[in-house]
Amino acid sequence: MTGEPVLVGIGLITVLAVGCQVLAGRLRVPALVLLLVTGFAASALPVDMDPATLFGPAYPALVTAAAAVILYDACLGVRLGFLGGHTRHIVLRLVSIGVPVTVGLGAVAAGLLLGMSRGEALLAGAILSATGPSVVGPILARVQPAERLRHVLYWESALLDPIGAILALIAFYGLEASAASGALAQVGQFSLSLGVGVAGGIAGTAVVWAAGRKLRVPRTLMAPVQVAVVIGVTAGCDMLHDDAGLLAAIVMGLALANLPRFLVTGRRLMDTLVQPLLGVLLLSVAATIPPAALGQVWAPALGVIAVLVLVARPLAALAGTTGTDLTRRERMFAGWMAPRGVVAAVTAAAVTGPLAARGIPEATMILPLAFLVTVVTIPLYGLTAGRASRRLHVLRAPRSRPLVVGGERWVIDLGQQLQTLGLDVLMWAGQENQRDQIRQAALELAPGPLLSSVTIERAELTGITTVLLLTAEDDFNALAAQVLRYPVGDQVYRVGPPAGDRGVVAPFIGGRVLFGHALNRSTLASRYAEGARIIVKPAGHAVPSGHELLFVVHADGRLDPVIRQQAPEFTTGDTMVLLSPTGLFGAGEAETEAGLLEAGAGLEF
Repeated sequence: MTGEPVLVGIGLITVLAVGCQVLAGRLRVPALVLLLVTGFAASALPVDMDPATLFGPAYPALVTAAAAVILYDACLGVRLGFLGGHTRHIVLRLVSIGVPVTVGLGAVAAGLLLGMSRGEALLAGAILSATGPSVVGPILARVQPAERLRHVLYWESALLDPIGAILALIAFYGLEASAASGALAQVGQFSLSLGVGVAGGIAGTAVVWAAGRKLRVPRTLMAPVQVAVVIGVTAGCDMLHDDAGLLAAIVMGLALANLPRFLVTGRRLMDTLVQPLLGVLLLSVAATIPPAALGQVWAPALGVIAVLVLVARPLAALAGTTGTDLTRRERMFAGWMAPRGVVAAVTAAAVTGPLAARGIPEATMILPLAFLVTVVTIPLYGLTAGRASRRLHVLRAPRSRPLVVGGERWVIDLGQQLQTLGLDVLMWAGQENQRDQIRQAALELAPGPLLSSVTIERAELTGITTVLLLTAEDDFNALAAQVLRYPVGDQVYRVGPPAGDRGVVAPFIGGRVLFGHALNRSTLASRYAEGARIIVKPAGHAVPSGHELLFVVHADGRLDPVIRQQAPEFTTGDTMVLLSPTGLFGAGEAETEAGLLEAGAGLEF
C-alpha cells in the first residue's frame, strides 16, 4: 500500500476508537461494547481498516506489545492488602471454587458446540472466566446492591482479571507445547514458557522499583517508564522464548501492586496512555474478523453464552458462597453478575494470532467467540441487574459513608458526631500527630496517601459515598476536589478559603464549597477556639437561634451538607449537625470538653 491509504486507515481507526470512548462516556455505557461493534462494522466501510494490511508483518508484534501494557495496567489495580476481613474469606472461596466450575463448563460448551479440541476448548474456557472491574464496577455503581455484596462482587471481578489471563496463558503454552514431538519435549517447552515469563516479570519489577526508589524518577515520568519497561521486558522474553512476554507483564503488574512499602506512582497518567491504546487495539482487532467468521460462530456462541449465563455462573456462585454468611437472596444475585470484560477480549486477541500462525485452525474461532460473549453479556447483565436487585431485595440502604479529610480539632469532633448518628465515617490526615488524635478518638483511619490508595483505588472497594475536604490547606482542598470527582462523583465538598485569600488556586476553582460565605475555614477554626462546638439536635421547624447549620442527616442515613448555593431541607425525624454559638466552652475548658459533651448528650437532643 502507498503511504496515503495507510495513513487514512490509521487515522480512521484512531478517530473511531477515541470517538467510541467519548460516546460511551456520554451514554454511560461500557466503551468495550461500542468498540467491538464498531470494529465488526468497519469491514463494510470503503476505507481499508484491516490492521494486518495496514501494518503488514509488524501487526502481530504491535498487538502483543499493546496487550502487554493493557494487562499490566489491569493487574496494577489488584492490591490484595485492601482485601481483608470476612470479605476476603468469601471472595477467595468464590474464586477458588467458581473459577474451575466456569472454566470447565465453558470448555465443555466450546468443545461440543464449536468442535474445538480439548486444548483449544480449555483455552476458550479460561479466557471466558475473566470478568473484570471495568465492566462489573459501573453496573454495581448504578444498581447499588448491599455494601458487603458489592464489595464481594467487585473484588471477585478484580481477582478474576489476572487469574483468567494467567489460566489462559497456561492453556496457550500447553497448546504450543503439544506441537513438540515427545512428552519430554512438550514438558520442556511448557516449563520454559512459564519460567521465562516469570523471570522476566521479576526482572521488570526490579527495574520499576529501582526507578522509583533508587533513581527517584519524577512522578510525571513514571508512567512512560513503566510502559517502556513492560514493552522491553515483553520483547526480551519473546526473544528468549516465543510468546512468553505476556506472562511477564502480568507478573510485573501483580508484583508491583503488592510490594510492601512501595506505591506505583503515575497511575492517572498511566490510564491516560492505556485508554486510547485499549480502544485502538480492540477496534482494530475486531475489524480483522470477517463477516463470514461471525456468521459461522454466532449461533454456537449463543449456546456457549447460555451455558455460561444460565448454568456456569449460577452454579459457581452457589458453590462458592455455600457456607458463608451471604443470604440466599444475595447468593442468587451473585449468580447473576458475570459480564466479560477487557481482559477477556485482550487475551483472546493476543493468543489467537500465534495459534493460527502455527496451523491450529479451530483457534481462529476463539477470538470471535470471546468478542461475541463480551458484546452480549455486558448489555445482558447491565440491563437486568437493576431489576434482579429489586426483586431479590438486595439494594443498599441509602446511608452515607463519608470520608472526612483533615486533622484539626473541629474536624475530628465532626467525625465523632457523624459517627454517633450511625454513619460509617472514614478519616484521613497527613500529619502523624493528627493521625494519632484520630486513632484516640476511636475513628477509622484510612492508610496511605490520600489521592492514590485511599480514594482513587479504594472508593470503589470501600463504598465511600461522600468526601469532605476540611484541611487547613485551601489549595490542597481545591485541587483534591477536582481530582476526586473522577472516582467519587459529584459528592465531593471542600471548606471555603478565607475571604481575600491569596492562595494559588483555591479562590478560583468552583465546585461544591461547604457552608455559607461567612463560615469559611479560618472563621470555623477561630470560632472553635473561642468556644463554639459541633453539636447535634433533632430537626425542628427552624435552626436554633445563634447556631449555624452545617449538615442534615436524614432519617434514612443520608448526609446532606450545607453548601453556598443552597441549604438542605429537613423534616421531623432528621438530625441537624450544628455549630453552636461561641462561648459555649471557655478557652481553658478544652481538656474537659469531651466529658462535658458526653454528660450533656441528652440535653443536646
